[in-house]
Amino acid sequence: MEEATKINCQEACVNGCVLGDKCPNIEYREAASKFIAETSLDKMIEMAEIARMKKLAAPPKWVLPEDI
Repeated sequence: MEEATKINCQEACVNGCVLGDKCPNIEYREAASKFIAETSLDKMIEMAEIARMKKLAAPPKWVLPEDI
């Protein structure tokens, strides 16, 4: 399990999980699979649109040079 904690899943697993059952994020993978199986594409699109509109309605976030 040592290498599982050091792997960057976002980069290494772009084409699928490379660790299989040793994946440290296996519970998230199972939850995502369940969500995909049980949620219609129309519902997913509706959820994405709600999130997009919420982000558009949010006030701008300023990044000041001293915060960098």
